[in-house]
Amino acid sequence: MTATLERGLNALREQIDAPVASFFTSCVSCGLCAEACIFYRETEDPKYTPIHKLELMRRIWSNEFTLLGRLKSMVGLGRKVTEQDLKDWEELVYDSCTMCGRCTMVCPVGNDLAMMIRKMREGMSGSGHAPVELIGAAERHSDYGSPMGELHPALHAQIKHAETETGIPIEMNKEGADYLVILSAGEIRDYPEVIGAMAKIFKQAGITWTISDDGFEATNVGIQLGNRDVARTLVSKVVEAAEKLKVKGIISPECGHAYQALRWEGPNLIGRSYDFEVVHIIELLDRLRAEGKLKTKGKASGKITFHDPCQINRRGGINREPRNLLNMVADDFVETEDAGTMNWCCGGGGGVGANERAADLRFKAFNRKKRQFDAVGAEKIVTMCAYCHHTLEEQLELHGDEETEVIGLAEMIGEYLDDEA
Repeated sequence: MTATLERGLNALREQIDAPVASFFTSCVSCGLCAEACIFYRETEDPKYTPIHKLELMRRIWSNEFTLLGRLKSMVGLGRKVTEQDLKDWEELVYDSCTMCGRCTMVCPVGNDLAMMIRKMREGMSGSGHAPVELIGAAERHSDYGSPMGELHPALHAQIKHAETETGIPIEMNKEGADYLVILSAGEIRDYPEVIGAMAKIFKQAGITWTISDDGFEATNVGIQLGNRDVARTLVSKVVEAAEKLKVKGIISPECGHAYQALRWEGPNLIGRSYDFEVVHIIELLDRLRAEGKLKTKGKASGKITFHDPCQINRRGGINREPRNLLNMVADDFVETEDAGTMNWCCGGGGGVGANERAADLRFKAFNRKKRQFDAVGAEKIVTMCAYCHHTLEEQLELHGDEETEVIGLAEMIGEYLDDEA
């Protein structure tokens, strides 16, 4: 056995705990998870069945943790994991799964397949079998504060632009503000309009807020890579920035895995609870709506539909809030088939969109989303995740659709805000 293979086996072996053993024991091999997976449904290739993506860990569990498996291994009948297997499964685990959790929803015995893929990624990352793009992003994030590298100059430039456009001052590093706002790298680079939108909305609502130079980046590449140490470090930066500024809460931006990492996994990652609230920007906007502090004027014309980001809706529970807000600003809001909790993934989240070799597979997977949008005749697609925003724009263009507009929900609310209210 080579040192590389031994490291790979040990890394996967370390992920096998009681929940994993329970999973493999209870799985009835019904195949329902395949029907819920966008990659399997659009390719009909059996290798993209979610349970198959866990095969290497299952082999180790069977060979080493079950009586029958140990007996088979003793007489040379156990199926071993090879170095080639590790190379092949890296593509499966990182390129054909966004950890969207749709398969988890249909499992008849309640197994969390998305959690299991995370376990597989932990093992693959630990063994050195992870995409170079995600490894590089994690290194840049750790060294420079963002997966896209040094973004402080760009952030400050975008803030100045928002101040000029709105006439509203945005104070950095303000101690005692109501909220610390964090942003994804994608928003800073591609969708900075959200900064001005928040400035206008929060001024109307009487909310004080700030952005920290020490912890402005929301994206957590550690979650996507499958490296808890990296994930812990990145969450800690944001938490420490919030505690330093003594804010009452952190506003998570329109970014799916950022929300999951900070809101749901953060306390477990750092080993303690927060002294502040974590709220998604759309949660907060809907709260302001309910309190009568969010006033809009006019509505967008044309058919508008909504794409539910997996980590925010299905895995995060934010379902009715964006629809409450859309009904304030959309004259003709229509739902796609399977909208809401069982919506189909955009195909780019979970780090999949960062992997160049996954481009053709992502193109095929997006065919389902394209059919959803075409079926309702959508002229504009609204979403609440910056990476979904990026993926939708990219894939619509690749599929020959340059007419359909994609917009973030917070930005849209800002566009129709009643400035005189």
